[in-house]
Amino acid sequence: MEANTRGAGRLPAAFLTPGSSSFMDFLGEHTPEMLPGNRALPTVQGAFEAPHGTTILAVTFSGGVVLAGDRRATMGNVIAQRDMEKVFPADEYSAVGIAGTAGLAVEMVKLFQLELEHFEKVEGVQLSLEGKANRLSTMIRGNLGMAMQGLAVVPLFAGYDVDRGRGRIFSYDVTGGRSEERGYAATGSGSVYARSSMKKLYHEDLTEEQAATLAVQALYDAADDDSATGGPDVARRIFPIITVITEDGVRKLTDDEASEIARAILERRLERPDGPRAALL
Repeated sequence: MEANTRGAGRLPAAFLTPGSSSFMDFLGEHTPEMLPGNRALPTVQGAFEAPHGTTILAVTFSGGVVLAGDRRATMGNVIAQRDMEKVFPADEYSAVGIAGTAGLAVEMVKLFQLELEHFEKVEGVQLSLEGKANRLSTMIRGNLGMAMQGLAVVPLFAGYDVDRGRGRIFSYDVTGGRSEERGYAATGSGSVYARSSMKKLYHEDLTEEQAATLAVQALYDAADDDSATGGPDVARRIFPIITVITEDGVRKLTDDEASEIARAILERRLERPDGPRAALL
């Protein structure tokens, strides 16, 4: 009786010796109902709105990559949240920005973080940046059923490739299709305007400070034309989330650093509301 009591709290052997380096596969085998894509949606009558994250963008520079996002979440034509976190570290050398259905997106990021941590603990090494991008693609594909019902998640993945010694950016579609972007990328409702802004201002020799400034300029332009994208909110001290990834790892700019960049841009915009001009030739 005593032996049974001692053993009652023990985990099954399969939990202690996982056969797969993929946490997603492990969940799918033992508790598939916990995977977001396997959950049954309740029947909804009438219109339904869930909070959505909006604009995310990334810019490479000579020493790495900057991943940034605005702070606004919308629900139809209503601002659901003004200070949403949309950029998260995935591991030591990569980060992911989220756009789309906010609740599912945050859950997917947490599952992705566990996926990378699980692999490292089982295999004893980190996944390559390419491998991480592939794992995220598989997770997005697993959410296709919900995406077809209007609950899409479209992240942007960026990291420092220690093997190639440079920053890289990967974008996705709702089916999990993955594309590597060159120089810059954006996703979300304001992405068209952000990408147009970056297209005119980007060059390959950007410094870290210039890349961060370009990112905020592009988010400002997106907010200028897209009501779902939030610009710098000086009154509430809400500024874009800016994450820098280099050979030293992931570093999120402090509120003071982000506000300094945003305030400098706002001051210049008083003179030039449409922002800096690119040369004609």
